[in-house]
Amino acid sequence: MPREYYSVGEAAKTLGISVDTLRRWDQKGRIRVERDEGNRRIVPASEIDRLRGDEGTAHLSARNRFNGVVTDVKVDGLIAQVEMVVSDPVRLVALVTRDAVEELRLRPGMSATAIVKSTSVMVQH
Repeated sequence: MPREYYSVGEAAKTLGISVDTLRRWDQKGRIRVERDEGNRRIVPASEIDRLRGDEGTAHLSARNRFNGVVTDVKVDGLIAQVEMVVSDPVRLVALVTRDAVEELRLRPGMSATAIVKSTSVMVQH
């Protein structure tokens, strides 16, 4: 039977972020947490799934997908750099166009999927 809740440490590890980052996201409303009987934060499995993204919604031929959370977006002229932490945890950095960042409305804290095809990395939201 699938788990319904994860401890803060387990959730942070699954999302590839630190416990401090998870707590900050809770304070800013970026992630929904609940409290157990000991008033400790617990994270619903549905929140982890939401932040990691749903693999069943994409229709691309690329097989190499990395679900993760956007940690930084830097825009300089026509080029944008998008940094993600994927759930393994691995940090992934992609150089994309400014138009792509604006079209996808990428920002730190949101879930996204890095799709690796040959030498290119595409970002999906």
